[in-house]
Amino acid sequence: MANILHIETSTRICSVAVSQDGLCVFHREDFDGPNHGVVLGVYIDEALSYADSRGLLLDAVAVSQGPGSYTGLRIGVSMAKGVCYARGLKLISVPTLELLCVPVLLRHDDLSDDSLLCPMLDARRMEVYAQLFDRCLQTVRPIQADIVDQDTYAEWLKEHPVYFFGNGAAKCRETIQHPQAHFIESIEPLAKYMLPLADKRYLEGKFEDVAYFEPFYLKDFVAKAPKKLL
Repeated sequence: MANILHIETSTRICSVAVSQDGLCVFHREDFDGPNHGVVLGVYIDEALSYADSRGLLLDAVAVSQGPGSYTGLRIGVSMAKGVCYARGLKLISVPTLELLCVPVLLRHDDLSDDSLLCPMLDARRMEVYAQLFDRCLQTVRPIQADIVDQDTYAEWLKEHPVYFFGNGAAKCRETIQHPQAHFIESIEPLAKYMLPLADKRYLEGKFEDVAYFEPFYLKDFVAKAPKKLL
């Protein structure tokens, strides 16, 4: 097991955690909206101070890879790279949709073996970033930007119970009407849930190039003029 600083900024939530040998020993979360630029640096400073004061030598920094908030991802990755450069640490990226599955698996061990997990991130209107996993977190359907209607996931709902969750799932509840469709509330991609995914990547030697790594946006960023200028 490794000692890792975890940073998650893919949504409106900003969170930081420190793991030691697979256990979370420090975590901070902010749920008040897009304040990443304000609070992330403070949280990282607190996390590093915590580690240093206890003689905890970090091995790597894990950061949310995306998709998600364009600005949030840029801020998180930039901060992660800064810590890696300053301390000579490895960089690990964790896919946000895979991260969303971790609290579901931790809290719902009663899911049937044939269940599928469908994490969703809000991409505005009726569009979501979504992916389908089995209970072993093997990809059943790759990540896509889905415009959701009643038939979007019909192929999988015919054969499996499918569990939808994440901040994009609530707006799909009325649209996806199927007896095998289940919705789980209050699932957030927090840094403290990165531990098993980051540890696995560390042991497998799956590190990113600190100089060239970029977040996975899925769709290109489109800049818009402020409303007051329109």
